[in-house]
Amino acid sequence: MATEPVTVEQPKHPMYALTTYELKDYRRQLETALASLDASDSVPTVRAALQARLNAVLAEQQDRAKLAANG
Repeated sequence: MATEPVTVEQPKHPMYALTTYELKDYRRQLETALASLDASDSVPTVRAALQARLNAVLAEQQDRAKLAANG
């Protein structure tokens, strides 16, 4: 069974400059890519890189939520 490689392009702007909707869409792309990797067939470095990018998105979303709650 052939599968296509998992790719998620980097956003055109730095994380802090993305709109809320761009950040949400980027997060969804990363989550979908991670979910599509089968643990037995995936390359650990690819999974780790995607997970690190997802963690950065989640941190940015948390920071924005804190700012919104305090502002």
